[in-house]
Amino acid sequence: MTLVATVTQQIVDAMRQRDQASLGPLRMLKAALMNREVEKHGALDESESIQVVNQLVKQRRDSVEQFRAGGRPELADKEQAEIVVLERFLPPAADAGAVAAAIEAAVTDTGASSVKDMGKVMKAVNAALAGQTVDGRALAEAVKARLA
Repeated sequence: MTLVATVTQQIVDAMRQRDQASLGPLRMLKAALMNREVEKHGALDESESIQVVNQLVKQRRDSVEQFRAGGRPELADKEQAEIVVLERFLPPAADAGAVAAAIEAAVTDTGASSVKDMGKVMKAVNAALAGQTVDGRALAEAVKARLA
């Protein structure tokens, strides 16, 4: 079953249960998926669907930071609740040990010695952790710390 079909089914379930907290993010996710399908002129595969979900989660995380900085904790909490709903559609997150091991393997494989080689290392780490959810910002900081 495609992600759009799964989201549609969960929208129906949320409407039956009168779960307004889940209904909004689910509708937004379905709209984003369908917009991407229109842009592509065809159905999305699994990796493209996950990209859309990742993009929406990243937007929500940025909004949380902005709302907290602006003194609007109620809006930040609302965005955080949306993140929880959206993260149900992402693959499991990579644990810290797996990320550290992937960074070490990538550094030795690419022969990286300085921060200038960060792009090569990031590409190798992302390839090694494909299929798992990894926060790109945290990964970049970890790679930079290892190469520094």
